[in-house]
Amino acid sequence: MPYITIDESRCKGCGLCTIACSRKLVSLRDAPNSMGYTVAFFSNPDACTGCALCAEMCPDVAIAVFKES
Repeated sequence: MPYITIDESRCKGCGLCTIACSRKLVSLRDAPNSMGYTVAFFSNPDACTGCALCAEMCPDVAIAVFKES
């Protein structure tokens, strides 16, 4: 099952990943992190196809996609 990780220390909350995910599995948190950014988080990993569009769109290289076999 594919899954993604988001490095919250790199994420600046631009939201491009939320637009790129056609299944709407990436959202922005309501509360800011320690640097004041509303960072992205991954929800509902069972629905992820591992397409990696979220990672490709991320300008801060904060998202990694893993595809377990």
